[in-house]
Amino acid sequence: MSRFWKPGAEKPRIEDDEEGGVLFYASSSSASSGYGYANIEAQRRRLPVYKYRTAILYLVETHATTIIVGETGSGKTTQIPQYLKEAGWADGGRVIACTQPRRLAVQSVASRVSEEMGVKLGDEVGYTIRFEDISNKELTRIKFLTDGVLLREMMDDPLLSKYSVIMVDEAHERSLSTDILLGLLKKIQRRRPELRLIISSATIEAQSMASFFNISHRRHQGAEEADHGPKKDPAILSVEGRGYNVEIFYVEEPISDYVQAAVSTVISIHDEEPNGDILVFLTGQDDIDAAIQLLTEDSHNRKKGLLVLPLYSGLPRADQDLVFSPTPRGKRKVVISTNIAETSLTLEGVVYVVDSGFSKQRFYNPMTDIESLIVAPISKASARQRTGRAGRVRPGKCYRLYTEEYFLNEMPANGIPEMQRSNLVSCVIQLKALGIDNILGFDWPAAPTPQALIRALEVLYCLGVLDDDAKLTSPTGFQVAEIPLDPMISKMILASNDYGCTEEVITIAAVLSIQSIWFSGWGAQKELDEAKLKYAAAEGDHITFLNVYKGFMESGKSSNWCHKNHVNFHAMKKVDEIRKQLRRIVQRLGIPIKSCEGDVQAIRKAVTAGFFANACLLEPFSHNGLYKTIRGSQEVYIHPSSVLFRVNPKAVVFHSIVSTDRQYMRNVMAIDPSWLTEVAPQFYQQKLPNPRPS
Repeated sequence: MSRFWKPGAEKPRIEDDEEGGVLFYASSSSASSGYGYANIEAQRRRLPVYKYRTAILYLVETHATTIIVGETGSGKTTQIPQYLKEAGWADGGRVIACTQPRRLAVQSVASRVSEEMGVKLGDEVGYTIRFEDISNKELTRIKFLTDGVLLREMMDDPLLSKYSVIMVDEAHERSLSTDILLGLLKKIQRRRPELRLIISSATIEAQSMASFFNISHRRHQGAEEADHGPKKDPAILSVEGRGYNVEIFYVEEPISDYVQAAVSTVISIHDEEPNGDILVFLTGQDDIDAAIQLLTEDSHNRKKGLLVLPLYSGLPRADQDLVFSPTPRGKRKVVISTNIAETSLTLEGVVYVVDSGFSKQRFYNPMTDIESLIVAPISKASARQRTGRAGRVRPGKCYRLYTEEYFLNEMPANGIPEMQRSNLVSCVIQLKALGIDNILGFDWPAAPTPQALIRALEVLYCLGVLDDDAKLTSPTGFQVAEIPLDPMISKMILASNDYGCTEEVITIAAVLSIQSIWFSGWGAQKELDEAKLKYAAAEGDHITFLNVYKGFMESGKSSNWCHKNHVNFHAMKKVDEIRKQLRRIVQRLGIPIKSCEGDVQAIRKAVTAGFFANACLLEPFSHNGLYKTIRGSQEVYIHPSSVLFRVNPKAVVFHSIVSTDRQYMRNVMAIDPSWLTEVAPQFYQQKLPNPRPS
């Protein structure tokens, strides 16, 4: 077995560095571990994190919180949980948790670690993401999960008592769930001094994270307390990456179309540069599909061996695996990705990076109550992360599709934490369900705006989730908190009980939980529109989803049927799985599963009961389909992907907004405005305007 530091053994030599962190001089490496996987073991030892193994275990033993700053690719995510297990942190039935902000990262890291340990995924090493639990209560000792799933586990076990060490990975992404989790873990630590936290990230502001977790200066430590248990002040350890030099190129003039520019750059790299894979950063599935289409049409390059692959979070597992598999001989792999490949995942073989300078980010305006997904410029920290992807296997090149002047003078240094730019409805209900009532006084790593919190409390009050004292209502509030979906979708499911259409509404909820059930394919927009028409319902997208699901089930869940109808087979299988889980949750809550036998009005009223806050009226005499939200009078339009595009009913509710040149409503359903005062009298106190004929 490899050597590692244990209390009582000779301690590694330590010196403070100028930054207040701790530098370790690792003792020389040990003899081979007894896995019998010589090759994997050799690979593990080559990772930069390996020489810090002793140091990491020493710090975890002696400090309540350890902050590890390490480049992506240093091996921290896959190795540290294994080091902890080897050092005995999973003995006696205890579990080591490692959280990730993204589901795709959870799955790929868990399967890598189980492979390295030579165990079956789901036994000793397992993972849990929303609607998918590949772990075993009795056997699993290292568990990978999303931040959100660990938050939900707190509802049953507020002190997370089965975990001995919790590693929060990629904390610099500052997702909503990560920030809530950090605030709650800090509270749990006071009650469970034996719990160890590891906060790990690539470019985290280590000092600010250390001062957030430093509770030693909050109250005077008595001599006894100092002698017992770990030190309260966090330790900081820097693990260098294994990076090679990366040359950076900028464009001379700002560009107008970054998708086209990215494609041209890929083609010139392929024509002029030696072999090596290319990683392209674009903003979302639409951009990625467009880029793949342009590269595929370029048949001249296809013959020359470009293997073009997409990478985004909604991608089916089989397609994800293609991205991670080695590049076939004589081919050059081009991975076109969202910012998921910026930190969460390591792609071996990448030598060239093309950085569009943009990513899709969520922005919420509490004044208008509109949360939009906006294509926004990235920060300098993100740009550096993207560049670092190119220098993993040998010196690389990064092509930035923006000017050097823009990078130096205009690009923000860091991104804004999601907590400060999101709708906080889900966040507030989670904290309330965990018994935290003073939300304004909660200890946040980055405090949200009071306006956003007040707006969230207002919506939850109108949903019937909170009472006049801002406490969870019984049973509605507790039931909504129990369903692992957006509170508006959860409320829609509960309301379906009143309208006798639970069966139909859980199908709609399952479809709304995934990115899209349609398969656009390249250059097949016309065929997709025709396929949609077959199932389109005059009432809108939600009812259309029911028609598609019915067709899928009647076909015997046939992939052939999906192909013919431009429906994404993997997405429909996922919808079916999620639907089964939601059915079980609803039954556990004691709600009978009923079908309305085709009463479409009942379904529409149930949807309205969840989404009344997202209601809009068509502007009188509008010729271009302009709607205004009833609350806030924001101008919005129906998204071209909706079956109601150009139909323009008088009043609609929508599921989400996406912003490009306009604010577009996605997943839209026609409603009768009079239902709004019926389902949400507190929200719509004044009489609604009567829409005039347009």
